[in-house]
Amino acid sequence: MTLTGTPAVAVRTTPPPVGAAASGGTALVAALLGFTVITVDVSAVNIALPDIRASLHGGMAGLQWVVDAYTLMFAGLMLSAGALSDRAGARRAYAWGTGLFTLASLACALAPGIGALVGARVVQGGAAAILMPASLALIRQAYDDARRRARAIALWTVGGSVAMAAGPVLGGVLTETVGWRAVFFLNLPVGAAILTLLLKVAPSPRRPAPLDVPGQITAVVTLAGLTFAVIEGGHAGWTSAPVLASAALAVVGAIAFYVTEKRHRAPMVPLPMLRRRTVSVSLAVGFAINVAFYGLVFMLGLYLQQERGMSALTAGLVFVPLAAIITTTNLVSPRMAERFGRRPVIVLGQLVLALAMFVLLPLDAGTPMWLVILLLVPTGLGGAFAIPAVTAMLMDSVPGPRVGTASGLLNAFRQTGGALAVALFGTLVSDGGAVFSLAGMRVSLVVAGVLLCGTAGLAGWLLPRGR
Repeated sequence: MTLTGTPAVAVRTTPPPVGAAASGGTALVAALLGFTVITVDVSAVNIALPDIRASLHGGMAGLQWVVDAYTLMFAGLMLSAGALSDRAGARRAYAWGTGLFTLASLACALAPGIGALVGARVVQGGAAAILMPASLALIRQAYDDARRRARAIALWTVGGSVAMAAGPVLGGVLTETVGWRAVFFLNLPVGAAILTLLLKVAPSPRRPAPLDVPGQITAVVTLAGLTFAVIEGGHAGWTSAPVLASAALAVVGAIAFYVTEKRHRAPMVPLPMLRRRTVSVSLAVGFAINVAFYGLVFMLGLYLQQERGMSALTAGLVFVPLAAIITTTNLVSPRMAERFGRRPVIVLGQLVLALAMFVLLPLDAGTPMWLVILLLVPTGLGGAFAIPAVTAMLMDSVPGPRVGTASGLLNAFRQTGGALAVALFGTLVSDGGAVFSLAGMRVSLVVAGVLLCGTAGLAGWLLPRGR
């Protein structure tokens, strides 16, 4: 369910040089491998969480940080990673990101305790933020012809969608057959393959792109403070000193971010852009969809293993039909949006995903597995139906030079939604220190469903008709 908008690029008016096709194919494979591996790491770890807990003796808060440390840095640094890619050149930035991600993966695989694993996940997430825009820039550089570039980007997009859906399956297989550390060891040969392929890719030009360092710092501080308050509030108490301090830090960080972006000559988040209804609603929709999807994947992995006693392998296989539905729906969604308009598709997708949250409320330890899998069908349909349409609408609503910024914003909002979902829902499902609370899962599902109904209403009311 991962789609990223792309800016318009000039069309080649002369035939490409000999060997350009081969070079473009090499760049595409390298970009696709990187995008796939950073996307898999978002969801594959969820299935490994119970084994990580048993191995490293971490509590629920530790497991939440294993997921959110990665997602937070991914979201927080996404906004300025594009500028870094421009300044360093796409190939160089992609190599840096790949090397850092690979080393961080090794540190994750060798982590002796939960704290070390969380720290390595922070570095992993930061590297992933560099890789995402650089991978797309690498494809833009490799394909001057608009038609061939569109096909390459479509493959890149589908690869990310498949990786997101298949992550839990892969995580389950590796955890059960080799151990949870294999989820991270797998990244090492992939990283080596990417760096080898990059040796055959032409160097990328550098462009002077301003970096908004104060805005970047205040954005990360705000997200980290908010997430810490939500995670620790359910375990240490909402009125405990660390929780109140982190909440206050989040508020101060948000105010500082606003002031910084208002005054900066080249802000990474142009505030006038957020005042456009299409932009703000699209960001809200992306946020809500990831709250539901990431939150459900996190809870479902725990439900299947902690509540039903499944192995990691069996729990991972439960996600196979969901992965197939998401992949298929991603391919169908653009055609439906072209036929009926984007707004109806965006609204319908969110309502279907909200329905998915509500129909899962009766789940308990005795629910037949065929019924669990059947009830997951709306989950695969809803978000995958809406995201391509909302991405396309957002890209069309901003000027060409701002498309990259808008794409980064959408990805940042979506990742933030996933991080906050894991923070809040993890707190709810561990109510009272229990291994897993069905009551907490049901409350979480209601929260996600109500949020989706709200953003669906906003989309239906505020998004332009006939688009």
